Amino acid sequence: MPITAHLDLTLKAEALPTAPAVLREILSDTRAFPGCLGVDVLVDSKDPAHLLVVEQWASLERDSAYRAWRAGDGASGLGELLAAPPVLTHFETSFEV
Repeated sequence: MPITAHLDLTLKAEALPTAPAVLREILSDTRAFPGCLGVDVLVDSKDPAHLLVVEQWASLERDSAYRAWRAGDGASGLGELLAAPPVLTHFETSFEV
């Protein structure tokens, strides 16, 4: 079953000028990862340092494989841009609502 992952990020103020280019590169690899169905980045209209990365995955297993890759060989260096730890939440589509 497809899932949606929300990655809530708070960037350091000094990272704002370079963050778009860094995120473009990181998310290029994310989009190419097997099972990724798409990625969008939402910017808080009141706080440009607050981002929500919305990822669509073919399954929780594909997302888990991606997270494991990012924790190892695919480490992105994203943490250097962050002012706080990222918050990851997974959602399943409900067809009963």
